[in-house]
Amino acid sequence: MMTIYRWENGGLKETLDFAPSCWINLVEPTTTELERVLSFSKVSRDFLTDPLDADERPRFDYEDEASMLIVHVPCPTEDDSIVPYRTVPLGIILFGQSVITVCSARTPVTTAFLDQIRRVCPPSDRYRFAFRLLWHGGVLFLRYLYDIHQRTNDLEEELHQSISNEVLLRLLTIEKTFVYFTTSLKADTIALARANTARQLQLTDDDRDQLEDAMVEYQQALETATIHANILNGTLDTFASLINNNLNNVMKYLTAATIMLAAPTLIASLYGMNIGLPFQQNPHAFGIVMAISGTLTLAIGTLFVVLSRKRIF
Repeated sequence: MMTIYRWENGGLKETLDFAPSCWINLVEPTTTELERVLSFSKVSRDFLTDPLDADERPRFDYEDEASMLIVHVPCPTEDDSIVPYRTVPLGIILFGQSVITVCSARTPVTTAFLDQIRRVCPPSDRYRFAFRLLWHGGVLFLRYLYDIHQRTNDLEEELHQSISNEVLLRLLTIEKTFVYFTTSLKADTIALARANTARQLQLTDDDRDQLEDAMVEYQQALETATIHANILNGTLDTFASLINNNLNNVMKYLTAATIMLAAPTLIASLYGMNIGLPFQQNPHAFGIVMAISGTLTLAIGTLFVVLSRKRIF
């Protein structure tokens, strides 16, 4: 899908035709749309196709008076129960007095935030326009990180009540999201730093301030994601230790029960032999044997209770 905006009466207005100064937003573009943009912009074809690769890494590139910055931006997933958020490459191409954004998926950076950037600046002020979009991407990272943190707290409350496999698996999916975010944010900060020092970009002081504001948001998002990821890793390790500890307690009680039952089992086995045994002529032999077995079992049980209270067993 291709949407074209141009600056009219102090705001961005959607239009059908290209203009010398416009913003071209491409979301899952068709071949025909790509050819139209290529014929208008005269930029390299790779500039338009590289951001459509889901595995494309964030980077800055410059060729024939056109510059391209690829960053990873957050995007909600269709199946929220598996992985709530993922990251997709967003390409920002600057040429002449126009800006092109290319993405393989619909992302709130260019949709939900469109109303907020309509009156920020015209596309002719391309650097400021692009850096403002980047700033919204960083804010979006922080917003989603807050949502993930709230989900994590709710799941931890459920685990405090009862440890279940379902909740643990949901925490693992959230951990995957943190991995996606931290990996993308690290690469994004490197790409932004590369653009900040690029000699090909003739940035004014105001443009550089806008870029530094975006870099601050991405750096803050990276630190926040790293902290939350470390906390979640510690939480999962703690609950894994609790599960192992509960398993050890169960095994301890089963071992104690096995030892307690070993005494009467041994006595019954001995009296099952076809040889001369004590009390075998006594009419109360069965009661005596049962009393001895019960006494040994009670003694062993008492010993386990004492050892358990002293935290020896």
